[in-house]
Amino acid sequence: MSVTVNRAGFSRDAYKGAATTLCAGCGHNSITNHMIKALYELGLEPHKLAKMSGIGCSSKTPAYFVETAHGFNGVHGRMPSLTTGAQLANRDLIMLGVSGDGDTASIGLGQFMHMIRRNIDCTYIIEDNGTYGLTKGQFSATADLGSVQKKGSVNTFQPIDPCAVALALGCSFVARSFSGDGKQVVPLIKAAIAHRGTAVLDIVSPCVTFNDHDGSTKSYSWVKDHEESIADVSFIPFFEEVHVDYEPGTVRDVQLHDGSHILLKKLGEDHDPLDRRAAQRVIDEGRAAGHLVTGLLYVDPSAEDFASTEKIPAAPLKDLAEKDLRLSREQFDQFLAEFA
Repeated sequence: MSVTVNRAGFSRDAYKGAATTLCAGCGHNSITNHMIKALYELGLEPHKLAKMSGIGCSSKTPAYFVETAHGFNGVHGRMPSLTTGAQLANRDLIMLGVSGDGDTASIGLGQFMHMIRRNIDCTYIIEDNGTYGLTKGQFSATADLGSVQKKGSVNTFQPIDPCAVALALGCSFVARSFSGDGKQVVPLIKAAIAHRGTAVLDIVSPCVTFNDHDGSTKSYSWVKDHEESIADVSFIPFFEEVHVDYEPGTVRDVQLHDGSHILLKKLGEDHDPLDRRAAQRVIDEGRAAGHLVTGLLYVDPSAEDFASTEKIPAAPLKDLAEKDLRLSREQFDQFLAEFA
């Protein structure tokens, strides 16, 4: 029996990993399946992928896809600095970070913010369930004001919105989605990988054990009743010809650095994903109305990533020999002469 393979010659099974140990029905498992689909359809070569994570239910996810890829499971909240080092050491690798609301918005908030302001070339997926699942269901920093725990406690603190933080810090790609919406999540993952720079994708992912009940704003039922998508997202990779069959004026075509295209079909209000202020306004208005706004919120196709602005050589740093790193006697003398 013949096996269907992608443009790189790999079957879909090549993008699978170990069997999940998360709870049955966990939104994180849905995200894993969406990533497998996206990576397979992109034709990404497994050995060119680096999966990075910290600590938490979300950070177990890299074990469940692309088993033959590189991977590093680091200290809680420290995934951004590890990813920064790995990306600069070998720019041939495609960096895919998987984090959670605790790993990102609590202990890792500082590292998350500095990764964004540096615009490290990395796809940063937040599996956001608003709760600390590993420590039995306390509110996380992304839990909405007034949301209710399974045991009845009410959250009295303002939430940290990862997308709002990313926009405020100048992130060059910001999107939000829902783990149960594969039609939207898969093209957003593809677009995030094709984008050069930090691409933040906050995916609301219900915790079926501790945060999927009445009163939770991260439950399956709440999201389904309150989701407001700002556009129908399609993604066309650089190796496919672009065909736009929508009526004139109803689709926005955004070309990314590698020649890939994001096609955004207008739904309701005409949101401009190239307008950072409009993106912030959409988030604020959605929160005030009690809606979860999903889709591509903002993208800056012209932004330079950290390696470009800092003129890091394209050759992997790991391949540089001592002679490539050490100044010659003439260069050293010239350097000292500048201080004479």
